Amino acid sequence: MTTYDDRASLTDLTTTAERVRRSVESVIEGKPEVVRLSLTVLLAEGHLLIEDVPGVGKTMLAKALARSIDCSVRRIQFTPDLLPSDITGVSIFDQQRREFEFKPGAIFAQIVIGDEINRASPKTQSALLESMEERQVTIDGHSYELPDPFMVVATQNPVEMEGTYPLPEAQRDRFMARVSIGYPSAAAEVQMLDVHGGVSPLDDLQPVAHAHDIVKLIEAVRAVHVAESVRRYAVDLVAATRSHPDLRLGASPRATLHLLRAAKASAALSGREYALPDDVQALAVQVLAHRLLPTAQAQLNRRTAEQVVLDIVQRTPVPTTGSADGAYVTGPQGQRPLYGQQSGARRL
Repeated sequence: MTTYDDRASLTDLTTTAERVRRSVESVIEGKPEVVRLSLTVLLAEGHLLIEDVPGVGKTMLAKALARSIDCSVRRIQFTPDLLPSDITGVSIFDQQRREFEFKPGAIFAQIVIGDEINRASPKTQSALLESMEERQVTIDGHSYELPDPFMVVATQNPVEMEGTYPLPEAQRDRFMARVSIGYPSAAAEVQMLDVHGGVSPLDDLQPVAHAHDIVKLIEAVRAVHVAESVRRYAVDLVAATRSHPDLRLGASPRATLHLLRAAKASAALSGREYALPDDVQALAVQVLAHRLLPTAQAQLNRRTAEQVVLDIVQRTPVPTTGSADGAYVTGPQGQRPLYGQQSGARRL
């Protein structure tokens, strides 16, 4: 178990994360749980898929997160005529030097915003596979490392199907979490009119953290302790998706890894150096649902992947009581808490 001689690194994490959160929330009104999930994915070294109807702030959320951190940012507008080389880069022959020179593409940035990712062809979408998983790009037999931190924030519209190419399962599996922003409340929408009515708040947004600060915070998240029973709980949740009668494709081992990393980041954001079962439980829908494929019968019954995950969470026993050695005793089945809240499970 990793111990902290002092809580300086954890304090720095929560302080820096709070500055970034406030900065993003100054643009995205009334959606604190969405902003928190974005920070969780960033600190967990994952990628975020924002899926929602037009006009609710998908691209603005991605831009606000990127501008709140002093790092390199590139935006890719995915269109049917976008080529893979536009993303990864291309080798061009230099006539004077008589050799090929590599010209980096838009993927060579610390935060990459992919707008309307499902409008590009599958060939172009596949250009992201290596970079999102291995954090490198291979061109003409040469591999080029991507910078740290590296995060892809992609948006897509699930309603309009004309001229779109649905993301293949391999692509969706590389996103750590999927989030839907949803419509704002009436009060938040009125406040939005006051703030956004004249100028865009993005124009005045200044960085509140540096890229090297985020790298240090990621290292602190890696050190968060996860008890054996909590790891087993994450495995049980993912394994249940592979045998559920309403699913024809369950979650992959990569999903288990992503769920554990996200739980560690959530624990760190809550000021804890250890993860609770609640951290795993609260993130299950966001991390697992977009990877699952319901059966035809489930679709006829209008059973969504989110409902299936909630059903699995309800049925899987939850470790609840901590002991001095960091183990947990399995307790009764519990209700799924709201994201960002803890339901009272304790560690002694």
